Amino acid sequence: MYKDLEKCLLLAAVAGTALFPAAAKSDIFDALPKGLFSETPYKADLEPDINLTAIVSKPKDVAVKNNEIEFSADEIETDTGSGIIKAKGNVEIVRDDLILKADEIVYNQKEDIITANGNISLLEASGNMIYAENVNLEDKMDRIDMENIKVVLKDQSHMAARSFRKYKNDNKLLENVVYSPCDLCEKDDPLWQIKARKVRHNAEMQDINYNDAFLEIKGVPIMYMPFFSHPDPSVKRRSGVLPPSFNSNNYFGARITGKYFWSISDNESVLISPGISSKIGPILSVDYDKYVYNGELRLSGSYLKDNKNDDYGNGDRGSLYLSGRYEINDNWVADTDFKYVSDRTFLKDMSLKEKDDAWLNSVLRFQGFFGRNYASIETYYYKQISYDLKHEDKPFIVPLMMYEHIGETNKYGFYNKNEFSAASIYREEDDSSYRTTMINSWILPSTTSYGAKTKLMASIKTDFYYIDNYTNQNQENFDGGVARVFPQLSYEWRLPFVKASEYSRQIIEPIVVAALSPDSGGKENEIPNNDSRNPRLDDTNVLDVNRYAGYDINDSGSRISYGVNWSSYGDITGRSSFLLAQSYKFERGYSFSEEGEEKGYFSDYIGRLYANPHKYVDFNYRFIVDREDYELEYSELSTKLGSEVLNTEIAYIYLKDDNVDAVSISNVGERKELYMSLNMALAKYWSLSLYNRQDLTRNGGSLEHGGSLIYEDECLILSGNIKKDNSNDPQYKGSYEFSVDFFLKTLGGVGAN
Repeated sequence: MYKDLEKCLLLAAVAGTALFPAAAKSDIFDALPKGLFSETPYKADLEPDINLTAIVSKPKDVAVKNNEIEFSADEIETDTGSGIIKAKGNVEIVRDDLILKADEIVYNQKEDIITANGNISLLEASGNMIYAENVNLEDKMDRIDMENIKVVLKDQSHMAARSFRKYKNDNKLLENVVYSPCDLCEKDDPLWQIKARKVRHNAEMQDINYNDAFLEIKGVPIMYMPFFSHPDPSVKRRSGVLPPSFNSNNYFGARITGKYFWSISDNESVLISPGISSKIGPILSVDYDKYVYNGELRLSGSYLKDNKNDDYGNGDRGSLYLSGRYEINDNWVADTDFKYVSDRTFLKDMSLKEKDDAWLNSVLRFQGFFGRNYASIETYYYKQISYDLKHEDKPFIVPLMMYEHIGETNKYGFYNKNEFSAASIYREEDDSSYRTTMINSWILPSTTSYGAKTKLMASIKTDFYYIDNYTNQNQENFDGGVARVFPQLSYEWRLPFVKASEYSRQIIEPIVVAALSPDSGGKENEIPNNDSRNPRLDDTNVLDVNRYAGYDINDSGSRISYGVNWSSYGDITGRSSFLLAQSYKFERGYSFSEEGEEKGYFSDYIGRLYANPHKYVDFNYRFIVDREDYELEYSELSTKLGSEVLNTEIAYIYLKDDNVDAVSISNVGERKELYMSLNMALAKYWSLSLYNRQDLTRNGGSLEHGGSLIYEDECLILSGNIKKDNSNDPQYKGSYEFSVDFFLKTLGGVGAN
């Protein structure tokens, strides 16, 4: 958090213009060796731990190896009486992590003074390279005086100063300082640079103090500060002001947000972000973080008063997010993720996280880990924020309890698995239920002599329900207790065939899964479906023994599922895989869906294709094809094509209108949606990014679109961003948003966040 403060204070503290003092305005970069700096754009992190005084400093966590000074030269003259050593020609002095090179060095052993002249360079262990006209070093090189220094920092930033002094207590003083991370040209000024008359580093207080500091853009001073200070790079965090942010949309108009970071302690902090907008007025956001030895707590919230729109009652709007984790002991962990929002459009209006979600899910959970046992107690609460699902009634779950035990393998290869689950589910205007479930399984995995992998499993699932105010799909009401027992026997067989060559490896694996279970007994007319909604056969579950995610619906009926999985790996061909599968049930009755009544015993064809043959091609496609007329029932595509210079991302999803399962809650109708983005390099430093999410169904249109125009060179990023969200919610006011981000390498900047 604090790293931004340290490097952004010059930009955010004040704004103004003034004439730069003549003593500090000299172009002291002119004397730097030609060809010293890179001419390529800076592609690394824009905010490394670089600072004007971060040179000739011993890292605090590195101990002094020894106090001896070693040197070598072409010629050495020693005056025993005066204790003076003169070295000439390719002189090199090494002390700990400092390497000094010069044409000539005079070493006064009695006074412990080293004087260097001619082609002087000082190399630090950090990678900083320092050049100077003359250097004096005293007290085992702990005290340093240098004149007309030029510095190349480890990230290729560069600095120059008329004089530099480092004292034994590690304090530093620089005079007439110029700093820039930009590439240098022989005649032109750098894109931006900082100049200061004096820079002092107080090592004990860990402060850096500036006098008469300017920020120049192409040689023109645009910001001036007579005095300011900030912590040195060794300080991880400290209270202070952060750069403001700017953005705008239709709802709040133009907004500027200030930021103050309060470091309460080393493990506790608060970020306070008061803002003002042109349409709504004041907006306040607060972020709180605390870390302890065995846990953490994070809290964030926003608030505004909106009396201009009748949709929000008394005008109080806001959000609150609370997340935490605490390790109670070696076995138990508690965590929570609480989310609250005043109304369904607040997150969209303010462009906050999870703004596109249909529900905000809050949970409080205790988890226990005991060897081969796992237990959890959970509570769930749902807050609806989707306009399209306004008729849904999500439940309140208090509690959901689970326990799982996996036994040891016996001498015959069997092991047992025992599961227990209980849930109390409440709804304000609909049914409620209380469920207890136990599943006991016996599993025998094995590998045959010819390499086939098999797994035999027998299980018994027992459920007890108490139902209140349930109306089934036949509009029949039911209240009372329900019990059911569901036995199942399954067998899984797979045989991988491997073909390897010098450059690739291919694996073909046929898979067969057979399940034997009762054709009925699910009691769907008496038990509401709360945790197995909208099931669909797809590539993730078609070859599973239990294809439902929850407990309320049993995957009844005997069946056999089969498929083939092919994959290829190679240095030349890259990675590719293909899955094709189908399921066959022995009875037409209701099982995974009612489609069997019309289509017979076979399911549709289900598949997945993935291809990554080249670093510029990434392709993933999932599909369901009708087994009779071969029409697409479901199609999902995602792909990325191109290089860093020009690339596109395409995502497409299609769901047929009549592809609705019998146990689904509602028919969402046909869905056909396309997402496309294009990223291109327009010139050496300019790039453009565009995206659009389109509803392709009848009366559809653009759901969201936007773009960014970005300038990025070795020392600057400037981007303009615009996006528009075409939500159909009549309460949503913030249809477009515009922001500008401006960042200077190592200094920081201002942006929308």
